Amino acid sequence: MQVPFAGDENDPEQNTSPADDNPTEPAAKRQRITSHSPPQGGRRYPTRFASSSAAAALQSSSSSGLFSWLTGGKSKSLSPLDFPLQGVELPSTLPDYVEPGVTKITTLGNGLRIASETSPSPVASIGLYVDCGSVYESPATFGTTHLLERMAFKSTRNRSHLRVVREVEAIGGAVQSSASREQMGYTYDALKTYLPEMVELLIDCVRNPVFLDWEVNEQLQKVKAEISEASKNPQGVLLEAIHSAGFSGGLANPLLAPESSIDRLNGSLLEEFVVENYTAPRMVLAASGVEHEELVAIAEPLLSDLPDKKSPGEPESYYTGGDFRCQADSGKTHFALAFGLKGGWHDVKEAITLTVLQVLMGGGGSFSAGGPGKGMYSRLYQRVLNRYHKIQLFSAFNNIYNHTAVFGIEATTDADFASSAIELVVRELTEVASSGAVDPVQLQRAKQSTKSAILMNLESRMVVSEDIGRQILTYNKRYDLVPYYPVPYGHPFSSIVSEHL
Repeated sequence: MQVPFAGDENDPEQNTSPADDNPTEPAAKRQRITSHSPPQGGRRYPTRFASSSAAAALQSSSSSGLFSWLTGGKSKSLSPLDFPLQGVELPSTLPDYVEPGVTKITTLGNGLRIASETSPSPVASIGLYVDCGSVYESPATFGTTHLLERMAFKSTRNRSHLRVVREVEAIGGAVQSSASREQMGYTYDALKTYLPEMVELLIDCVRNPVFLDWEVNEQLQKVKAEISEASKNPQGVLLEAIHSAGFSGGLANPLLAPESSIDRLNGSLLEEFVVENYTAPRMVLAASGVEHEELVAIAEPLLSDLPDKKSPGEPESYYTGGDFRCQADSGKTHFALAFGLKGGWHDVKEAITLTVLQVLMGGGGSFSAGGPGKGMYSRLYQRVLNRYHKIQLFSAFNNIYNHTAVFGIEATTDADFASSAIELVVRELTEVASSGAVDPVQLQRAKQSTKSAILMNLESRMVVSEDIGRQILTYNKRYDLVPYYPVPYGHPFSSIVSEHL
């Protein structure tokens, strides 16, 4: 076989093929000669392939390789995906069961507790949590915890507010504060290599605030704006009304500062409140992603001199029930029907039952913000939202505290449908308590959804740190998460999973 060349036609090396000498050789095994572009000398030099299919692969890859890649087609010039690559070692697969992290707790001589859990993440989250909230306020100090939340990480005896901000920015950290009715929290999130700096700054900001007058006045203006904004949120107004009308005692205190107390709030009042309530037995330093011994070594010298004054005990709260009504010009009617339950977080079984009940009933808005199908299998979604189009919101809620809880249904509807919507709320609360009314499939789905929500939330290191701190404040220990983890059949833990939620 001869291949035409643009060069010298009389050159025997160009015009002859070794394959021609053996005509009986199969065509697939014959060598083929093709030519590439000539060099500067003008001659073309042959390139030999082991088979004609290899030559075709090279020719097709240069012309159609890009097109095949763009269209998702297969390229003949690429190795198959199952072909082992030289020098590449595959990592070992994860085991079927990974042991959860262990929470270690150390109690200092003054009663302050330090707790932590290790994590492979390069980032650490630490928090200082205080058994103090709006339930400890008196009529003369209403709004103190709200203002304390806004005064977090401001000027201290050792740092100006600007220096606090600069030090946090220098290590790429993030700080946050939160206030609830029973607890307060201060958190710091940054790379674990900066743990000493994180602990020192966090403790300084909580222990040594100076409450400068101009900083307090600046935050009071922001508190006023926040109160004004909250008054325009019907769901927030209803939640506050449920506590003020339904409880007698500490839980009836407002979570947000009332307008009548703004003029009384000042730096001296804040300082007295901190001295009274921020004592060692009522504080927990919690961390996620750090070595416990290192955390204790850094924090103990900074916290061991805190006063060991015992807590006077949480003010008692009694659920009495009540009624609250407020006129509005929105054209919609917003209401909530709720009732109190005894036990709270200190009755773990009742608290978990209440949580599953809230997930079982579910509900939500007519336009779900969580994506298509969000909550569509819950009872309230199927039985109410899908049938009554005048209802814009129909959702179950709960608020669990140390010794009591509130459960109910809130709704938003057209004004002319309000009485019918209230009847629907009563019907749903009554029927869910009837024997045999709950489908076992729905109940099982609610249990699995509750487990899933717990585990997904604990994927966040900041949530883990908060969970450690708040559980130790409440129970003086952290409950094991083994019952919530999926474990393989036959594992020693698999036998106890079915006995829990």
